[in-house]
Amino acid sequence: MRTAALAHLTEARRQVEDALGRSDEMWRLTLPLGAEQQYREPAFAQARRRHEQAQRCSLPDGVWGAPVGGDLATWPGLPYVLLFLEWEARYPREWTRHAKAWGTKQSLIRQVARARQEEALKAKLTDLVEIVVHRAYRCKDREYVRVARAVDSADLRGRLDRAAGSDSPWARCHAGYVLWLLDRPDLPNTRHVWRTWLAGRAAALM
Repeated sequence: MRTAALAHLTEARRQVEDALGRSDEMWRLTLPLGAEQQYREPAFAQARRRHEQAQRCSLPDGVWGAPVGGDLATWPGLPYVLLFLEWEARYPREWTRHAKAWGTKQSLIRQVARARQEEALKAKLTDLVEIVVHRAYRCKDREYVRVARAVDSADLRGRLDRAAGSDSPWARCHAGYVLWLLDRPDLPNTRHVWRTWLAGRAAALM
């Protein structure tokens, strides 16, 4: 099933590229019309629509367009946002090969952290935080502190406590830092704060 899904994504990405190429071609052909008339040109408008339609069936394109300031919890695209983040969390190498988009990852993490935390969403995000703290740090993972703060609960803290006491050095470090910040909700999650915490942790272990 995973092989079929990846093949489907590869074909979807190809269709996006083809549609974009056609849209770009029509843009060049209609450029002499002037900006206002160009965007009214039916052939160019159709090419742009086909590109937009192709994007909706691909990743990361398909997770763009979440409502700005709206309720992400009721947005039809939310399941795909969660799938995109879970894919990156569970299969980072595969995600990097097929759908790498660090800016999109960062933006989506921030959006789900701001979303109204219904039980199903909260459960999924709690799982994501647990997965991420158990692995080696990847680009934009620090953003998951926002999610941990948004879904803070006894369940999450229990999982982080177990991770912080595990044999994995990554889990001990990451989970310990997240727990420390959960107890300090007003402290910003900056690189300076991260380095300060690391220095204190190193000193305590000496």
